[in-house]
Amino acid sequence: MTTDVPDGQTNGVALLFHGAGGDSGAAALLAVRDALLDAGWRVARLDQPYVVAGRRVPAPAPRLDEVALLAVARVRQEGVPLLLAGKSSGARVGCRIATAAGAAGVVALGFPLHPPGRPEKSRAPELNAAGVPVLVLQGTRDTFGGPDDVRAVAGRHVTVHEVAGGDHSFRARKADGRPTRDLLTEVAAEAARFAQALT
Repeated sequence: MTTDVPDGQTNGVALLFHGAGGDSGAAALLAVRDALLDAGWRVARLDQPYVVAGRRVPAPAPRLDEVALLAVARVRQEGVPLLLAGKSSGARVGCRIATAAGAAGVVALGFPLHPPGRPEKSRAPELNAAGVPVLVLQGTRDTFGGPDDVRAVAGRHVTVHEVAGGDHSFRARKADGRPTRDLLTEVAAEAARFAQALT
């Protein structure tokens, strides 16, 4: 686990979870880390044991959640809110453990509402079971479900922010005339705005 500490006062603690096919160095996670640090948040990024061991296949969900909760116990700081943020599979982890972790909120960076082409395999129950405010940042080209798909099943504690032109990792197409860095800046700014509202 890697932890970055802001200059000056700590307004909150954020714990970031990676997606199934990546690690804590994913571009979206780093952009959110930087924005949260600028906003005075202490930020920890967790690499799950299967990633550290060099394996590509994720551990079963209960094991991912167990490791995440152990990380929560290590980073929690009394007197400030805890934010969980995750990319794809990591967003699912954040939603599943939010209540047990005592989180103030969850940021879902590309919530994988369903496997590509399989809308009948909905993961909406995980999203809606978080029990705390959830911000879903969803690209309009996300094959795991677009913003409208998420809105259609989201509970009242879930807010969806549409990232125009973004895919599941918030990458842009050259044809759209908007660089990927702009999408990541938007994602990071929205995540930091959500976090500050929790303080």
